[in-house]
Amino acid sequence: MEANTSPFKAVVQIILGSSSIARRTILSEMGYEFTIMTADIDEKCIRKDKPEDLVIALAEAKAEAILQRIPIGDYVKDAEPTVLITCDQVVVCEGMVREKPSSKEEARQYLKDYSGSHASTVGSVLVTNLKTGFRKGEWDRVEIYFHEIPDEIIEKLIEEGIVLNVAGGLIIEHPLILPFVKQVVGTTDSVMGLPKALTEKLLREAL
Repeated sequence: MEANTSPFKAVVQIILGSSSIARRTILSEMGYEFTIMTADIDEKCIRKDKPEDLVIALAEAKAEAILQRIPIGDYVKDAEPTVLITCDQVVVCEGMVREKPSSKEEARQYLKDYSGSHASTVGSVLVTNLKTGFRKGEWDRVEIYFHEIPDEIIEKLIEEGIVLNVAGGLIIEHPLILPFVKQVVGTTDSVMGLPKALTEKLLREAL
């Protein structure tokens, strides 16, 4: 775990508005302690033309859903600030936005499309200070280039099932897929759903 170097880490409470294991891991690596709350929203009801606008809108909708369930007045009175972090991510391939695969067949097609080609992840981070009302979100984009991915590797990933739970069925840190990643233009933590540098920047601005 990284050293706890930021002076505000000891004086801020964080709520991570996500059920993602990868995001929990990354935030822990950053040296933060936090609690978990998840937003129960129908993401398909929120549509935007640009993927960047979509991931920001979804992060905002998640924040609103969580804020409706917690007593904001308590946080306003607290001596130390509480910050809510919400996120979203989509994959863009061949100009099309991809969210979590709806079936094994769709996941299989997604992975076949990445083989010998490339895709982008577009992810958002939204930080809301429950004490002051400050809110700001930004997005981050990473380009990923792949070697040819053998069919048997794709089938193993489908059977394992984890690709069904991530945007675009894309999980570059998985030991089965990692050897077939040719180049990543950006950071792995961003591909995993929580860009460290952007998250740290927004937290500093919120506090």
